[in-house]
Amino acid sequence: MTHASWAERRAAAYERLAFLGDSVLALAVTAHLYPRLQADTFGAGRLTKIRAQAVSGRSCRAVAERLGLPEALRAAAPPEHAASAEALSRTERVLASMIEAVIGACYLAYGYERTAPAVVEAFGPEIELALEHPADFKSALQERLARRGAMVAYAVVAEDGPPHERTFEVAALVEGSELARGAGRSKKEAEQAAAEAALAALAA
Repeated sequence: MTHASWAERRAAAYERLAFLGDSVLALAVTAHLYPRLQADTFGAGRLTKIRAQAVSGRSCRAVAERLGLPEALRAAAPPEHAASAEALSRTERVLASMIEAVIGACYLAYGYERTAPAVVEAFGPEIELALEHPADFKSALQERLARRGAMVAYAVVAEDGPPHERTFEVAALVEGSELARGAGRSKKEAEQAAAEAALAALAA
């Protein structure tokens, strides 16, 4: 639960554990989905989209909140960092990294065989949502715009964080004008978030 902003040494923060946990999370969810879904219907591309949705920043944040990690982060903060910890505990990127760090710590302490089932259980609602309601906001937005002869383009407007914990902010542009923005831990995830926000803006 040690954030880099109050760690005495950067190496003491949870970033390396998050790097490890990210891989364990992806493998655990992939190993769960692979035998469950038939190869004729679910090819590699479709599996990739389902997994990406199940372990997205938004999904990780939801799991972190269910497990009480925002409270744990605030409790771990030194008194002089209480205000910043309050803000950090509401940040998707921080919460996503924290749940990955917890997964990484569990992997080191208990091994993959015990950690993987716990990961699948913790992310169960997010996995089921991805299976039942696969989100392809980019396609939905393009279909909606196509009805009025418009096209959407995406542009990265900001990048933040170290190389292994990068966050991208992407703008959805229609005829050169910005319609909405979205953020994610990959450019594709940020584009989906921007498309979702654009659909919401059009609906409003």
